[in-house]
Amino acid sequence: MSLSEDQIERYARHIHLKEVGADGQEKLLAAKVLVIGAGGLGSPLIQYLTAAGVGTIGVVDDDTVDISNLQRQVLHTTAHVGVSKVDSATEGAHAINPGVKIIPHKERLTAANARSLISGYDVVADGSDNFETRFLINDACFFEKKTLVSAAVLRFDGQLSTYKPHAGGPCYRCLHPEPPAPDDVWTCEQAGILGAVAGVMGSLQATEALKEILGIGDSMAGRLLIYDALDLSTRMVKVKPDPGCALCSDQATITTVTA
Repeated sequence: MSLSEDQIERYARHIHLKEVGADGQEKLLAAKVLVIGAGGLGSPLIQYLTAAGVGTIGVVDDDTVDISNLQRQVLHTTAHVGVSKVDSATEGAHAINPGVKIIPHKERLTAANARSLISGYDVVADGSDNFETRFLINDACFFEKKTLVSAAVLRFDGQLSTYKPHAGGPCYRCLHPEPPAPDDVWTCEQAGILGAVAGVMGSLQATEALKEILGIGDSMAGRLLIYDALDLSTRMVKVKPDPGCALCSDQATITTVTA
């Protein structure tokens, strides 16, 4: 692949980075990233991946835009209320960069379709908002040997990590062996969220996905970033593979993706 004059101009600030250059930009243009969830995390994710020139971006979401989303889901606009989020995301992404291919998956991720959806992409970015989906994504990525960049937000807090058990790192189940009971966790709808926190974590998530594609810097695999917006503090926690993990250890008992 060789960059066109338009691409050289559009991605000039990337090309000037010695860690990226023209070769790195070509890697981005050839890459395929699947973003699961076009909401608070997915919005900045899709915007920055699109702007960066990631060649193919899949978007999975079966929801429509609600006016209550707009406080944090900055890819959508008031005019898109009632519109499918993947259609809104596609329109917004193409307004940023018409040269990027957006593949809308207007469906809910399930045990039946997770592996087939994920298999066609290089990197998966989890922007979902519930534990059931997070475990489903993790398990499908494990079996498909795909790198998973995951973030989560609630109230004023955020978390970020990358999971690469196929490269010797931990999986999501090494940190959270089982989903919590529904009554034990709050949702953003119940607890609230400062909208800009989703922007911070989604932007960091995009950064980590780009690093994984380019093969630069230190991967977040084996590390968990914890962010507190109220005092602007961050904490890095090491996460090791769990020798008793039900999914990725030698004693694994999970052999397939289940609901």
